[in-house]
Amino acid sequence: ANHLSLDASSSSSSSSSSSSSSSSVHEPKMDALIIPVTMEVPCDSRGQRMWWAFLASSMVTFFGGLFIILLWRTLKYLWTVCCHCGGKTKEAQKINNGSTQADGTLKPVDEKEEAVAAEVGWMTSVKDWAGVMISAQTLTGRVLVVLVFALSIGALVIYFIDSSNPIESCQNFYKDFTLQIDMAFNVFFLLYFGLRFIAANDKLWFWLEVNSVVDFFTVPPVFVSVYLNRSWLGLRFLRALRLIQFSEILQFLNILKTSNSIKLVNLLSIFISTWLTAAGFIHLVENSGDPWENFQNNQALTYWECVYLLMVTMSTVGYGDVYAKTTLGRLFMVFFILGGLAMFASYVPEIIELIGNRKKYGGSYSAVSGRKHIVVCGHITLESVSNFLKDFLHKDRDDVNVEIVFLHNISPNLELEALFKRHFTQVEFYQGSVLNPHDLARVKIESADACLILANKYCADPDAEDASNIMRVISIKNYHPKIRIITQMLQYHNKAHLLNIPSWNWKEGDDAICLAELKLGFIAQSCLAQGLSTMLANLFSMRSFIKIEEDTWQKYYLEGVSNEMYTEYLSSAFVGLSFPTVCELCFVKLKLLMIAIEYKSANRESRSRKRILINPGNHLKIQEGTLGFFIASDAKEVKRAFFYCKACHDDITDPKRIKKCGCKRPKMSIYKRMRRACCFDCGRSERDCSCMSGRVRGNMDTLERAFPLSSVSVNDCSTSFRAFEDEQPSTLSPKKKQRNGGMRNSPNSSPKLMRHDPLLIPGNDQIDNMDSNVKKYDSTGMFHWCAPKEIEKVILTRSEAAMTVLSGHVVVCIFGDVSSALIGLRNLVMPLRASNFHYHELKHIVFVGSIEYLKREWETLHNFPKVSILPGTPLSRADLRAVNINLCDMCVILSANQNNIDDTSLQDKECILASLNIKSMQFDDSIGVLQANSQGFTPPGMDRSSPDNSPVHGMLRQPSITTGVNIPIITELVNDTNVQFLDQDDDDDPDTELYLTQPFACGTAFAVSVLDSLMSATYFNDNILTLIRTLVTGGATPELEALIAEENALRGGYSTPQTLANRDRCRVAQLALLDGPFADLGDGGCYGDLFCKALKTYNMLCFGIYRLRDAHLSTPSQCTKRYVITNPPYEFELVPTDLIFCLMQFDHNAGQSRASLSHSSHSSQSSSKKSSSVHSIPSTANRQNRPKSRESRDKQKKEMVYR
Repeated sequence: ANHLSLDASSSSSSSSSSSSSSSSVHEPKMDALIIPVTMEVPCDSRGQRMWWAFLASSMVTFFGGLFIILLWRTLKYLWTVCCHCGGKTKEAQKINNGSTQADGTLKPVDEKEEAVAAEVGWMTSVKDWAGVMISAQTLTGRVLVVLVFALSIGALVIYFIDSSNPIESCQNFYKDFTLQIDMAFNVFFLLYFGLRFIAANDKLWFWLEVNSVVDFFTVPPVFVSVYLNRSWLGLRFLRALRLIQFSEILQFLNILKTSNSIKLVNLLSIFISTWLTAAGFIHLVENSGDPWENFQNNQALTYWECVYLLMVTMSTVGYGDVYAKTTLGRLFMVFFILGGLAMFASYVPEIIELIGNRKKYGGSYSAVSGRKHIVVCGHITLESVSNFLKDFLHKDRDDVNVEIVFLHNISPNLELEALFKRHFTQVEFYQGSVLNPHDLARVKIESADACLILANKYCADPDAEDASNIMRVISIKNYHPKIRIITQMLQYHNKAHLLNIPSWNWKEGDDAICLAELKLGFIAQSCLAQGLSTMLANLFSMRSFIKIEEDTWQKYYLEGVSNEMYTEYLSSAFVGLSFPTVCELCFVKLKLLMIAIEYKSANRESRSRKRILINPGNHLKIQEGTLGFFIASDAKEVKRAFFYCKACHDDITDPKRIKKCGCKRPKMSIYKRMRRACCFDCGRSERDCSCMSGRVRGNMDTLERAFPLSSVSVNDCSTSFRAFEDEQPSTLSPKKKQRNGGMRNSPNSSPKLMRHDPLLIPGNDQIDNMDSNVKKYDSTGMFHWCAPKEIEKVILTRSEAAMTVLSGHVVVCIFGDVSSALIGLRNLVMPLRASNFHYHELKHIVFVGSIEYLKREWETLHNFPKVSILPGTPLSRADLRAVNINLCDMCVILSANQNNIDDTSLQDKECILASLNIKSMQFDDSIGVLQANSQGFTPPGMDRSSPDNSPVHGMLRQPSITTGVNIPIITELVNDTNVQFLDQDDDDDPDTELYLTQPFACGTAFAVSVLDSLMSATYFNDNILTLIRTLVTGGATPELEALIAEENALRGGYSTPQTLANRDRCRVAQLALLDGPFADLGDGGCYGDLFCKALKTYNMLCFGIYRLRDAHLSTPSQCTKRYVITNPPYEFELVPTDLIFCLMQFDHNAGQSRASLSHSSHSSQSSSKKSSSVHSIPSTANRQNRPKSRESRDKQKKEMVYR
């Protein structure tokens, strides 16, 4: 096209002249449309515009189609009206004539009717196909809809590009690339328009739709452009109206799913499309001018200047720098201000509100390559999160390369938000719910290493809280069945619901930390060894070392607090050595305390083949790749057990120098490892073992079937062989049967006698006549069991309790009523009824509390022996005196009403009042009175003349307790800060952490908050939870939980070799140094010497000290309070009043005869406190090593005192 520039004034005067000297424009004809010639029309020598042709094509198409549709509807209506009467007549004739022939056969259908039906079917099919194509019901339809929208946006972009050119100009179709693309787009739009027309039910409304109008004014002008070889911008800006469908497209693609997001996109798309469309119209009329002014009042405005003009107009700012000059433009602005201002005033605030109300933490987690992440959900508060992070990110752990993602449906408050910001490198928070799969996808739960669910320990309804967490587990497992879940549960009976989840699998790492089970288990262990709850709680909690220079009890306590529990694989240098040998080597040379190992059976395919053996004894030989459980101050120290090499490190005295060496570690075959592991006493293989009897060796095949390694641990193997040998009816005497059978009262004993004599022990005759078929243990052999008893048979009146000989028992003071939440007293009783105690060693348990509450708990307690109930209140001193609380081994104070009070300071009021009430009581010399009047205290039915039946026969007198301060008490607290009210003589600050307070250090207070650390400990090592549960629950296993889930009660079972073998497991006890075989070490001896002697002589593993609080003072003190020292060093000096925590082996001979028994309730103890348990050890085993100065005292003492 030739581009010519003509001046308007010269062109107007050229009508009288034939040519101009500066141009070669021919004189136009008088009948032609004369318009100003400008740069916008460069290809027409006469300056003739053709915009009307483009506009006419659109108008003719629109109105022509509209006329045809209306004409068709009119004709159709007239045809229907005219043929209405005829149709009725024909129908009547059909009815009168009938539809069948005379013979009853159907008339043949007319061929014309068949053709009409076929035609209708074809048209319907095409219409349905077109409707499916444009409705995005299929993949092809969705692709088509998205493609049309994308091409519409492309056509709009081409308009933006062409808007910089003149409004009308010559364009060569074959050379203009944008015109070719626009032509291709519009051909596609034309085809899509045909599909929409076919699918439309109402053609008239379809013709008047916005999208149809857009097509009428954009598609025909393109074809006119090709025909005229010129381009006119015209109404192509109407393509911006297609943006209104943007939200629909995003919904088709499943990008928009929430109502707020859909609404936001709708508002934005309507606002932007209206804005751009109006700007396009102003751009057209302002650059063209008014037609009645011969287009002379135009002004050159770019499209984006028009966009700017429309924005300042809608916002009513109107700077005046750009404004409309044409009449059409100003007229349009008048109407646009009315609509645009209304839209701006309503849409913009709503858009801002939707954007402002968007969740601040509503994004998605982006996984970091090479870094794992966990998801934490449930009860997310400042307290729970801070406790979790403090333990999870503790510096004593190795580098924690794990990112923590918190998911909660409530946005964090300012304090919690500040906590997240302090840990922003490892913590992220997202707002959402685990019950919503979309939110689970946001936090990438499918790639998470684990999901941890926190529970609200202080909720008023524990069952509802457990139900919420179970629903969270179900939702997560439903979304991703393979995810590992660690959840907190409040009630023990609710754990059974987790077993109903198909994908819940404890073998794959799923764990439920039951707070009630562990809390009451810790308290129960304190009844057996006071202070153990504090020691175990400190072991699985990460505490930083606090150094104190002063020689105070806090110094030694805090040194022990810095110890934690770790696991590490043992070096191959330990392979073939017995457990006590490795344990001694680790303690002496590596400065590590190993308390347990994980044994792997021959079949390693399943995680259930692994067993954790606690202090298994000297019959177990270490295998290659054995996992050890250690107590140490940090993870780096435990590496010594893995790096130790006898060749390289044998002569090293400094354990810090034990590091990885270059020696090759020999690998043993599985067969050789099994041969070593099966050596029970002499270290040889099972066929050559000299310590086995000939009969056992001859029955090896029977034993292999009876005791597979998959179900019986190596620790139990020797016991299993002995049990097998003892249970042979042809060779065993009745006395041998009792070694593993436990003890219970004779069936001939009257109920009254059993009810009122908890300390009565069957004599040898009764034991010999015991029915071998009586069920004495539960079906797993882990707990003592008795037939279910009615609660009325165990209820004691105050007078009956006062007349009953109660001593060495456990008093449980329970606050609760008929509406209180159950706390699960079964978890307190089960550890006290573990089968690794002989029957006579079981402490009698007396519950003091509301009978209405205890009736609700009784269903889970009626299978345990030696349980009594005194209806009353723990605040009544008369009730406390009736149960001889001054003679008890432990008083436990619990409350089921703690979470019903909003004021946290008053949550523990009942427990605190009960504790202070007991401590303020005064007592007479009960032991002296008991001895002087023993016949009067003997319950009815007991043989008074028999010395064996005397309650004080053969027992060492315990020092009398005359004040309640010396009664051993453990109080459960909900609020940690309330611990300050328990001891009036301490100087603990109210802001002091619980583990630093005196009551907690002494083992007289326990709070459920200390169990929060188990979440992170279980994540890093799930064996830790198994070890803790094994220690505190008395032997609860997943199999037992499945059994309880079926019946909600323990099931009795007959004694078999397998169940009797389960009795052979160690238990926690306390060893007194005042007398006994270790008395010589108690006066200035080293703890390491005691450790080695106890391990070598008795296979007892010492792991801590329970020391008098003022033992370090040079002046004697009357204070009887003790504190816990965990894992003291080898050179730690002992004092005679120390009590040593130890893991004691099961004693098979302790139940054989009454003569060798000593009762825990009447044992001697140092410093006016009685010991909890007494176990006999043959005096000949250690007399030869005792100093001569102690021989006279040793002759009087025939036993060794433990606690």
